[in-house]
Amino acid sequence: MRLRFDDERTLAVMAHPDDAELLCAGTLARAQAEGAQVGICVMCNGDKGLPAGQHIENPAAARRLEMVEAAKCLKAQLLWFDCADGNLFDTLENRRKLIEIYRQFSPTLVIAHDLCDYHPDHRAASVLAEAATWFCASKGHVTQSPALVSPPALWFADTLNMSGFEPQFFVDVSGQIEVKKQMLGCHRSQLQRGKDGDFAPLMDLMLRQATTRGAQSGVVAAEAFRTHQAFKRTRAW
Repeated sequence: MRLRFDDERTLAVMAHPDDAELLCAGTLARAQAEGAQVGICVMCNGDKGLPAGQHIENPAAARRLEMVEAAKCLKAQLLWFDCADGNLFDTLENRRKLIEIYRQFSPTLVIAHDLCDYHPDHRAASVLAEAATWFCASKGHVTQSPALVSPPALWFADTLNMSGFEPQFFVDVSGQIEVKKQMLGCHRSQLQRGKDGDFAPLMDLMLRQATTRGAQSGVVAAEAFRTHQAFKRTRAW
């Protein structure tokens, strides 16, 4: 069996600028090549992810420009949730805000962080992404845009460094690894943090993860996912 993305509308809901590049940009690139419309919703501004010993006048603005540049590599629609780093929580206001983003983009497939990922913002983004995928199709949840006809399918992306994540399936992104590298290369402020004690060399981490998941699935490079298996949320492909 080979998954295809013809006529899908695929939206990655990621916590920070650069998270999509690390975890699912290859899948987004492949989906677009197969005819899907793709988008990236960035939940947090990245305003607190600063290189050690360096001053950036307006880090949120710098991270936004980097993300805009990265999204252009993919020609993806970019949607901003506009929350400060560390301030993302599962609240009614945030649910409504993300529901409206879903209704504007109309995804058929949402890719979100896994609940066991290392960063609190990743876990908060995962909870919000899951809740909004269900409620965006509920007419009882009123926002500016009308409810979707049906909830989108939901995939949980791999964790950073593959920690604690048991894949259910892999997407072959061997032909998209250069796009991932190009996109991640746009995040210069984060690549500078490679030697920080509380961070990691992102380009090395991304390539190692892609090739490891590729080796596990018999291809050059892959991205790993799990489906949302709750009642009424599973899909046949």
